[in-house]
Amino acid sequence: MAAIEVEPTKAEILMRTLKLSGHVGFDSLPDQLVNKSVQNGFVFNILCIGETGLGKSTLMDSLFNTNFESTPSPHNLPTVKLKAHTYELQESNVRLKLTICDTVGYGDQVNKEDSFKAVVDYIDAQFEAYLQEELKIKRSLPAYHDSRLHVCLYFICPTGHGLKSIDLVCMKKLDTKVNIIPIIAKADTISKTELQKFKSKIMQELQLNGVEIYQFPVDDESVSDVNGSMNSHIPFAVVGSTDFVKIGNKTVRARQYPWGTVQVENESHCDFVKLREMLIRTNMEDMREKTHARHYELYRRRRLAQMGFSDVDADNKPVSFQQTFEQKRSAHLLQLQQKEDEMKQMFVQRVKEKEAELKEAEKELHAKFEKLKKDHTEEKKRLEDLRKKIEDDTIEFNRRKQQTVQGHHTLTLGKSKKK
Repeated sequence: MAAIEVEPTKAEILMRTLKLSGHVGFDSLPDQLVNKSVQNGFVFNILCIGETGLGKSTLMDSLFNTNFESTPSPHNLPTVKLKAHTYELQESNVRLKLTICDTVGYGDQVNKEDSFKAVVDYIDAQFEAYLQEELKIKRSLPAYHDSRLHVCLYFICPTGHGLKSIDLVCMKKLDTKVNIIPIIAKADTISKTELQKFKSKIMQELQLNGVEIYQFPVDDESVSDVNGSMNSHIPFAVVGSTDFVKIGNKTVRARQYPWGTVQVENESHCDFVKLREMLIRTNMEDMREKTHARHYELYRRRRLAQMGFSDVDADNKPVSFQQTFEQKRSAHLLQLQQKEDEMKQMFVQRVKEKEAELKEAEKELHAKFEKLKKDHTEEKKRLEDLRKKIEDDTIEFNRRKQQTVQGHHTLTLGKSKKK
């Protein structure tokens, strides 16, 4: 097969390779980066999804070799709730701010149709908080507590009969938002033969339903072999324990049964050591980087598109963020002006309607006043006539009374003369 000659690019032609005559010192850049990172500390956020009682809290205690003192969750919650707890851990001189988010009540409801909604909303809320911090004029990202979830440990119930519908639906909703690592919880309840069949069935169902789980990177030569080997062990069958058992001269984490002891850190018993190696010791930084470069970037792109921002215009020509902002601002100001004009017209219309109503009311009041005035005049005239009649009757009465008194006096006087 003939070799294909590749012509050097223009940049490679212009680039000159120089040999230094002495030591300069920029080979210490990796050390500077390490020192700066150690000084600032690291952040890692884990989301644990699984039904109540699958040992999520116990596994977290086992992974980080500590006791997070979590409280047991009830089974009667009406909805799924997410509770996040942040811890400050230190190993040697390296500080880690660890956030463990638990899905309380997941899978306990009779209607499990919207069990994933609370999880999706929580992940989007953390992305939105980081995006708002990025869009601020005065940003403080170095001091900002990054709460974006870097990995999702999805706990699968050890039934041995494949995945449940809720598992497939939830992982399908989350595979573009977070790095998913499926794990089989309480794997000591399944025999080795059943466990291998169970793993194969899980991976087959994930592929058939188009669920993309996190694959350990194989592009780095230093870890490509071990990561490639570990990808074939997914999903990890794990066992967690907070109890320590003395076996020989060693005290190890284990679960004591009547028939024997299951050692958590024994690779022939479970995949706990493999999970810890891949999750913490080998690929933690890759998960952090992939969360920012892939999942958050996808969310950021969608949100900016919803806001109306784009890298190209209608003619597919590059457009700057400032131009888009100015266009949006002009359109917004024009819209505000239109709304202001509409409000002014509406105000004038309402004022005219109110003036017409007031004029009509004034007209009615004037007519009522005229009627009352007319009634008053008529009543006054009637009373005046009545008063005049009463006065005439009084005069007539007094006249008759006077005549009666005079007539009576004349009669009395005549009787006296006869005597």
